[in-house]
Amino acid sequence: MFKRSVSRRWFVNTIGTVFLILAVSVVALSMMVQSSTYSGIEMALTGRMDELLNWLSGSSEGYETSEFAAITRDYIENYFQDKNKMEIMALNKNGRVFITSTGFEPDQEQPMPDYEMALSSPDNAGKWVGELNTGEKVMAITRVVRSEGDSLVGSIRYMVSMERADQQTMLVVLVLVAAGLFVMLLLTFSGVYFIRSILIPVRQVSQSARQIAQGDFEVRIEKARDDEIGQLCEAINDMAGELGAAERMKNEFISSVSHELRTPLTAIKGWAETLRGGADSVTEEKGMNVIIRESERLSGLVEELLDFSRLQSGRMQLLTERMDMLAELDEAVYLFTERARTEGKELIYEENVSLAPVFGDKNRLRQVFVNILDNALKYTEPGGTVTVSSALDKEWVRVMVKDTGCGIPAEHLPNVKKKFYKANQLVRGSGIGLAVADEIVGMHKGSLALESKAGQGTTVTITIPLCKT
Repeated sequence: MFKRSVSRRWFVNTIGTVFLILAVSVVALSMMVQSSTYSGIEMALTGRMDELLNWLSGSSEGYETSEFAAITRDYIENYFQDKNKMEIMALNKNGRVFITSTGFEPDQEQPMPDYEMALSSPDNAGKWVGELNTGEKVMAITRVVRSEGDSLVGSIRYMVSMERADQQTMLVVLVLVAAGLFVMLLLTFSGVYFIRSILIPVRQVSQSARQIAQGDFEVRIEKARDDEIGQLCEAINDMAGELGAAERMKNEFISSVSHELRTPLTAIKGWAETLRGGADSVTEEKGMNVIIRESERLSGLVEELLDFSRLQSGRMQLLTERMDMLAELDEAVYLFTERARTEGKELIYEENVSLAPVFGDKNRLRQVFVNILDNALKYTEPGGTVTVSSALDKEWVRVMVKDTGCGIPAEHLPNVKKKFYKANQLVRGSGIGLAVADEIVGMHKGSLALESKAGQGTTVTITIPLCKT
């Protein structure tokens, strides 16, 4: 699990990168400290070397071999004050040490690569850093002294132990390493805390998402902080709520549609059995009328479901043409006139004889009017009124259907155009008629708006753009 986790990627990418940067920085700083230390020691040795050379050049005796030996011996024995810090040696022209500031017998077997380098160097100087036969690390600088005739007179060699310098350098390196490790530990602990503060809520979100995927829409994630993770938890909780509501609406829709399908089928089956057993002419006519009416109702419901399926899958297409929208409204109102009279409701049509040319699908717009009028009559009690009117302006045609029915409570009004949603479960219907009507109006680049108050009725306004040419 760790190989595929965010923690591993963070550890490898962040900690690995920081470790590499710190390691390179420590190495570079260590080399700089060592180089600076060695350069300082070299400058100190060179300065003392120049001091002795100036002493020699100020001598009146010149640079003959005997005088060189006497002058250097006198300087080392009487004027050299740093015998506890560095060692000075004087070499004859044969390269043998004849005096040293330590006071001990010179060790002629010690390596002197700097002397060999000074002999072959154009500036008569040589430097060497290495180990003596005793294992001690030293830095040595040699200057070859020549006479005015450029003949070799002797050499001066300064040497200092590097052990203390290396110890100081190592101490600095250890301090740098300790600082780097502290930074790494601090970054690791702070990173682990930060990652845990993200991963734990993310794991909770993942677990809750699995529960939601399995159908448990009641699960909720506790919001610990008001940050992006908290906003994600809120979004997941809102999603679970919406899915739960959609699931309930779907179940109610299935129940409602099942009832809507069963009612006409029961009537058709019952009257068919009655007619098959024999009936008089009056009963036969009544039964046939019921069968035809219920068949039409069943067909309309099935067609509504098919239209909804086409809209959901994006397969519904409009057969648009230039048409008179109010003419289709006239036909829709005429279809419901007899039903309104039969149910004891008044259908008032404020006919508008103006021409309302639009680019639209006749059948689909008539279907919209039929759905709206069906809902208006369905939710209006006997004795109530449904009023249909229309209005035109320069760019739009508006159709208003106003009823005096039960109205829609304010908490249901934002959802009534959603699929499967029914504000009143006691009234027959599938709950998709208004959603289909809203989709069709939208495909005509129009709008469908509702205004309603509970107990005072509902007004539906359909707005479609007029033809501009």
